Amino acid sequence: MKLTGNLLIGAEEVGATAGVMKALNPATNVEIEPAFAFGGSAEVDFAVQLADDAFDSYNATSLDERAAFLERIADGLDAIAPELAQRTSLETGLPAAQLEAETAKAATQFRQFATVVRQGRFRQAAIDPAQPERQPRARMDHRMQKIALGPVAVFGASNFPISYSVAGGDTASALAAGCPVIVKAHNAHPGASELMGRVIQQAVKDSGLHEGVFSLVRGGGNEIGAALVDHPLVKGVTFTGSEAGGMALFQRAQQRPEPIPVFTEMTSVNPTFVLPAALAARGGAIGDGFGERMLVNVGQACLKPAILLAVDGPGYIGLRQALIARVEAMHARTMLTPGIWTAYRENLERRKNAGAEPIAAGGKAQGAWDGQAALLEVDGARMLEDPSLSEEVFGPVALLVRVKDVEQLAEIAKQFRGQLSATMQIDADDYALAARLLPILERRTGRIVVNAFAHPQEVSYASIHGGPFPATSDSRFTSVGMTAIERFLRPVCYQGFPDELLPEALKHDNPRGIWRLIDGELSKD
Repeated sequence: MKLTGNLLIGAEEVGATAGVMKALNPATNVEIEPAFAFGGSAEVDFAVQLADDAFDSYNATSLDERAAFLERIADGLDAIAPELAQRTSLETGLPAAQLEAETAKAATQFRQFATVVRQGRFRQAAIDPAQPERQPRARMDHRMQKIALGPVAVFGASNFPISYSVAGGDTASALAAGCPVIVKAHNAHPGASELMGRVIQQAVKDSGLHEGVFSLVRGGGNEIGAALVDHPLVKGVTFTGSEAGGMALFQRAQQRPEPIPVFTEMTSVNPTFVLPAALAARGGAIGDGFGERMLVNVGQACLKPAILLAVDGPGYIGLRQALIARVEAMHARTMLTPGIWTAYRENLERRKNAGAEPIAAGGKAQGAWDGQAALLEVDGARMLEDPSLSEEVFGPVALLVRVKDVEQLAEIAKQFRGQLSATMQIDADDYALAARLLPILERRTGRIVVNAFAHPQEVSYASIHGGPFPATSDSRFTSVGMTAIERFLRPVCYQGFPDELLPEALKHDNPRGIWRLIDGELSKD
């Protein structure tokens, strides 16, 4: 598939109006052809107007039509998987084999959402039939379903350049809900973004949908992102990235004449608590497993287990030595962008200055943007004194916390801000302590893991990738898993409607055979 560098707005290709850029190969520090177009507020307005024009017809597609569209996207991703992986590898320094697996994951998400759409449960249909004889007042027929919010702006992420990018879960779930999507491509992987964008653009055409169902824009600064958030026809925004970036978008969206939801995934250290019996029984294995997971993607994963806490006692030395060995064996690897590398080095120094002691380092950097693995250690008292030690450092570093006793462990747990996940390593003799920690963790995270690690995460009906602020801006929703569709839906009640005017999901004979709540009871009638 030939890269042109153009913006993809509806069915059209649009050239540069605000300059151009070239992708950087971070492994060689050399720019890659071709030049990619930047647009501005005019291109955003063009894309959003098209999306708004597309909304009514796309939101009205049948469940089968919409599901088939999602499956065409999945098939298109499969067809370009080797090409997409190779281009993405050039732009990120990540291994091509890993990126082929990420492409397969992205395609799987579209197929999973196609299943969700066909089942129709996402409509959450509820029916309260008329009760004309009810006293003292008759009840009219009330029927409710959830419909799409409207056009949605998706900000592509840097760290998972396929599954959190143009063809990522945000795009898949928004399209599944019935929302046209305008993606702001991340400038760290413009070629990969264009390849994925072309797959979706072609699927729109092949499905006979309005061209405004999907557009891909790109800009050189904050202007294009601000224009997306400010546009009065945009009804929702998703963002994966830093707390500063996410909150800037969130606050901007709340200052609009019509505030809109911004669903952010921002920051998390995914603490792992090793309880005493588990530590004594298998401290070395836990330390080795934690180190292996911490170093995935050169530590550039939102679910990276970054802080390991254990009560000093039997097994602690084994855990510590295993973690040191894992870190020291790790070769320095290319980080995603020079900006991420710079922030990693600065935040690593900040953590050292806060009192964390370096106890292990991986192989030295060979390339300009190589990230050298690091392991720091701090005692529990210092952890309580300086909350900055619990802040995220994005990159291949972990903090080992030597905790005095279980009381101190519970106090440190209370200190953590909102997290995407938290883990407990436990054995049967730890259950009482685990039960004590559980309500503390429930208040601070969206997913609690036992005897595994935060990363990787399943994409399923029960999986959650969200949590209290600052992990996300709205802890009621997830950005991963089938319930991610709920971010893009709102309820509408139809009162006293004749059957001929009712939406398909609410018709009297239930032509789709979907589950509905009728007078408070689940039924397929």
